[in-house]
Amino acid sequence: MDIFNEIGPLKAFLRLKKIGFNSIGFVPTMGALHQGHISLIEASRTENSITVCSIFVNPAQFNNPADLAKYPRTLESDIVLLEKANCDILFCPETSQMYSSQSQVIFDFGKLDKMMEGHYRPGHFSGVALVVSKLLHIVSPDRAYFGQKDYQQFKIIEKLVTDLKFDVSLQCMPIKREPDGLAMSSRNARLARDQRNKAPVFYQSLGQAKSLLRQGNSMKDVRTLIVKKFESIRDVKLEYLELVDTANLTPIENVSDTAILLIAGYVGEIRLIDNLLMTDAD
Repeated sequence: MDIFNEIGPLKAFLRLKKIGFNSIGFVPTMGALHQGHISLIEASRTENSITVCSIFVNPAQFNNPADLAKYPRTLESDIVLLEKANCDILFCPETSQMYSSQSQVIFDFGKLDKMMEGHYRPGHFSGVALVVSKLLHIVSPDRAYFGQKDYQQFKIIEKLVTDLKFDVSLQCMPIKREPDGLAMSSRNARLARDQRNKAPVFYQSLGQAKSLLRQGNSMKDVRTLIVKKFESIRDVKLEYLELVDTANLTPIENVSDTAILLIAGYVGEIRLIDNLLMTDAD
């Protein structure tokens, strides 16, 4: 695996690779890799000649400086995982490479980035859009791979790519889960043992909500029930549970084949998110 820390050498290397009509797949990450990330690498390898992974903890998307400081950084073990997965190229720049000066660029996606994550983390998606724009410009991939767990983020990036005419195909890959249903996440590594035991409540609540909605219960009643469920568990907090249209994230009340449930909250100080398509098999 070739490893690059600087933009110029990486771009020059990829230009040479493209001369041979190699297709490039790209998996952008913030590191602390797990099998969910590796599944994206594997998907890219099946569809492309060359797979590039980036590891960059993007300061522009953190609202809380403490959260940025505590975000897990495990580059050495990440490299081992990527090599085992036969990733071709790793780009792991320093912050000074990606932000040589304070950026003044701000993205606004209308209603798309004001709800759910955007409501609780104002400015977050502008930071995401900024770094993804930079990375797509640097790598210039044919395909880019993202996990469904960050579904709202994927829709934001989809809008970004459409509006700015990036010549890349976006792939949204299914969530990888632990045996007890917890969605794989880099933040899971920060959970203490008792917190880890409580964390599956997010996925359990999604499944319960889905079942109740299919039985004809209203979203309002379902949300009330799930709120009470969270209130009964110490050290766990629900921020939101929403049923929205998969196309545009518009909140909906009735079950449909284009609906997705999204949930977010805290176990202790660790923020977790998850989602479940209404079309997913039970």
